[in-house]
Amino acid sequence: MLEKKVFLIIVAHNGMTWIDRCLKSCGNYPVIVVDNASTDETVLFIEKQFPEVILLKQSHNLGFGAANNIGMKYALEQGADYVFLLNQDAYLEEDTLVKLVEAHKRQPDYGVLSPMHLNGTGDKLDYNFSLYITPNRCKGFYSDFCLRTVKNTVYETGFVNAAAWLLSRECIEKVGGFNPSFYHYGEDDNYAQRIKYHGLKIGVLANTFIRHDRGNKQGNVYFQNKQLVYERQLVMKYSNPFHEFTFSKEYKKQLFSAFKGLLSFNINTVKKAIEMLKILNDLNKTSIIANRAISKKSQLSFL
Repeated sequence: MLEKKVFLIIVAHNGMTWIDRCLKSCGNYPVIVVDNASTDETVLFIEKQFPEVILLKQSHNLGFGAANNIGMKYALEQGADYVFLLNQDAYLEEDTLVKLVEAHKRQPDYGVLSPMHLNGTGDKLDYNFSLYITPNRCKGFYSDFCLRTVKNTVYETGFVNAAAWLLSRECIEKVGGFNPSFYHYGEDDNYAQRIKYHGLKIGVLANTFIRHDRGNKQGNVYFQNKQLVYERQLVMKYSNPFHEFTFSKEYKKQLFSAFKGLLSFNINTVKKAIEMLKILNDLNKTSIIANRAISKKSQLSFL
């Protein structure tokens, strides 16, 4: 265990497939589970098998970011020095948190530190994670790995998904929580942008591991549905603290696409442009703009 107070935060939703192994991997650290209105036995199982877990039950599914915000706020109120966000389908290795905290104490300019993500069986890298440590995204790691000279230090990268994030209290007090403009997916991309905007870094500690048990999950509607993808892309674009965008440009882009479709008698292009315009029109643009402005301030935003 550590001198520093570390709280683990797990957002759960119908997590019976993984929750037993996930919670057992957390050891003796204080654990906060924010349950997003599970309809399976997740809540009853935790209450019976893990009564020591702090279980914050929600009446409806808040999404990943908003639920984590509840957990982070609670942890800070309890005096947490660090929080560790862990997916319900991920499992900690025994010494992961100790090594991550020690690394952060040596290099406090990192806002997020992540362990290496293995697959559920631990015999391969998680595929998505492998994309974050390519030579163009994670300087030095690939070369060190190939030459078997991987260092016991932090490798800086531009992004790691929030399946296993160590966040210091100082980082949260500066960057805040997740932007509520995002419901599910995209919130960690935005948080990574905000970390860099506030002068902090994102890193991977090569000698620490978690297992991310994605398994053979069914197709994800948030990536298969073109309308949802487009909506998320718009929110990501207009929430980026580094860039100034106007919605009028996007309107003009889609209107021009519809006009071209009409001229070429391409009905599919026209229909697609109309669908995109409807999504654009339905966006809560006022809220997105306001949340972007809030996210640029150094404070406990959104908590």
